[in-house]
This record gives sequence, structure tokens and C-alpha cells, in this order.
Amino acid sequence: MTSALDSAVLVTGSRGRVGSALISLLHAAGIPVRAASAAPEKLRLPPGVDPVRCALDDPATFPAALESVTSVFLYAEPSHIDAFLDAAEAAGVEHIVLLSSSSVLDPDAAENPIAATHLKVERALAASPLPTTVLQPGAFAANAFQWRWALESSGSIDLPYPGSYGDPIHERDIAEAALALLTQPRLRGRTYHLTGPESLTFTEQLTVLGRAVGRPFPFNAVTREAWKASMSGYMSDAFADGLLNYWASTDGSPAPLTRTVEELTGHPARTFAEWAEENADAFHAAR
Repeated sequence: MTSALDSAVLVTGSRGRVGSALISLLHAAGIPVRAASAAPEKLRLPPGVDPVRCALDDPATFPAALESVTSVFLYAEPSHIDAFLDAAEAAGVEHIVLLSSSSVLDPDAAENPIAATHLKVERALAASPLPTTVLQPGAFAANAFQWRWALESSGSIDLPYPGSYGDPIHERDIAEAALALLTQPRLRGRTYHLTGPESLTFTEQLTVLGRAVGRPFPFNAVTREAWKASMSGYMSDAFADGLLNYWASTDGSPAPLTRTVEELTGHPARTFAEWAEENADAFHAAR
């Protein structure tokens, strides 16, 4: 059996922030890595990293992408998960690290359109003979980029639940946690709930961003109905309701935090302020 440190790793979702960070980490560690994407021609990869077409909604792309692969970093796309797992088993894959979501921990996860996709993939992996490790991160710090678009279009940010708490986690921390699971067999076979180091409301996050950028970020408290109407061209009603219900459930309720990032990576989770400083330039142009 190939050892964890010389096995080829297939990273799906390589254009994403977590996937691209993980590719760089694996490559820097000298681990053969294959960058998978539905549009591999758009990838910007370190020298020596091979791109491969793998669209998780297109089973025809699975066999070639999985050839000679022994580990997979998998995004939670449920549409053809059974076919992907069959192809992975046939290819001799020995371990899958799934990027799921802490939304599956909610009691109504199966009815929530945001959580349900992740839950379906988790259940498919649990029923599969393939060894699996699951990462369940909370809110990505990069979700804050949605506010940049709002600022650029209208000059202010609409918040239906300004006091809703989140646990923003830096995407590099997720990637480093995945690296640990892919390279340290003793950590495998479990489910890990990842959070950032702080529980912050939306308004507190805007204050942190404003401090990094050097000016305040204006926001408007709006009704559920007004926010949903403004998002109708960008997301389905079901998805909007899922977000609104989640924000309502966390309004005024601090998010529970874990130290899992530190336990897996050996360093404390990066703060939202660190993320904001690193990404401040992206917000400077927003009015």
C-alpha cells in the first residue's frame, strides 16, 4: 500500500479558496497532487502540478481524474456522489477527506437546502467502504466578499439580522487542517468541527473590516422580506429562506467555538482581523 507521504492526492474544487490553498501546501510538502476542476484551463497552479478535468456533476470525467490517485479532497456535490465513490473505489482510492459544513449539525439539517447537500454527501460516504474523514467548518471568512459587491452596487449593506453571530474561519486554516488529515494517518476516520477563534456578529465583522480598510462600512437593518426580494435574481427562494432561518436562529446567540484548528495544525486559528488585513485591498475600491 502506498504511504500517506508519497501518494497522489486529487484535489477537487481547485479554483476555490480552500482547494487552491491546499494544492500549494501539498506541492510545497513534496506530495504529488492533481488539481481537478470543471474548467482546468482556468487554473493557476504551481509549476509541476498537473490539472485535470473533473466536474462533480459529470460522471464521465471521474475515471481519468482518479487514475493513480490514492487520496481525494472532495467538495460536497451530491448530484453524482454514488458514481464518484464507485469510480474512486475502482481506482484504488484509499482515503477521502470531505469538505462538508457545520450546518449539518443543525437539528433540521435534512430540511435546510444549504445543509441538505452536505448531509447527503456525508451519508453517502458513511455508507461507502472507502475510509473517510470529514471536515465541518463553520462560516468561511471569505463570505465577507458578498459585502464588497453590495457596497459596489449600492454603497451600503443590507442586513436582515445584524446581530446574527458567526464563527468566521480563514480558508487557509481549513486547507492546513485538510493537509494534516491527508498526511497523518492517525488523524483519519473521524469528523472534525472547525471554527474560527471568535464568535462575531455581522455588525462586529463589518467593524473589523472597516478598521482594516480605513473607513466605516455602512449598513441598513432590513426586513426578511426586503432582503429576500433583493436577492431574488441571485438565489432561489428556498436557498434564501435557508439563510434567513439560519441567521434568525443565531441572532443574539454566540456561536459555539472549537479548538480543532489548533489541534490539527499546531497553531491557533487565524482571526477575522487577520483575514481582513490580508484582503483589505479587495474592499478599497468599494464605495
